[in-house]
Amino acid sequence: MPVTLKDLMAVANAEVPRITTEAAQALIADKGALLLDVRDAPELEKAGRADGSHHIPRGMLEFRADPDSPFHDPALRRDRPVVLHCASGGRAALAGKVLKDMGYSEVYNLGGLKDWAAAGGPVEEPMDPGM
Repeated sequence: MPVTLKDLMAVANAEVPRITTEAAQALIADKGALLLDVRDAPELEKAGRADGSHHIPRGMLEFRADPDSPFHDPALRRDRPVVLHCASGGRAALAGKVLKDMGYSEVYNLGGLKDWAAAGGPVEEPMDPGM
């Protein structure tokens, strides 16, 4: 039987804890957690980004997360907590599940950028594209 999106989301949500902005900020301050934005670049250009966040699009995550990949991003380390967010939390949950599968033990889902901003998390506004 094929796996559905509903199935994938249920597994991801069961394995990747959802946390608040306050909890995310504490992890960043106390443990040096990486705040990772997995939205696509046009979303960042349109909506801005969480202040201090690191960007890796969801489609590149596996390539950036694997230390043996030529595309590895050194900001991602298995010994560093990772707090993911996207626009609403779905891609963050799926991305978190992938990171767990790849050996990252401390992974959290913040939800969406709107959750971060609504709780007072600082946001870098999108750049004005000009004329």
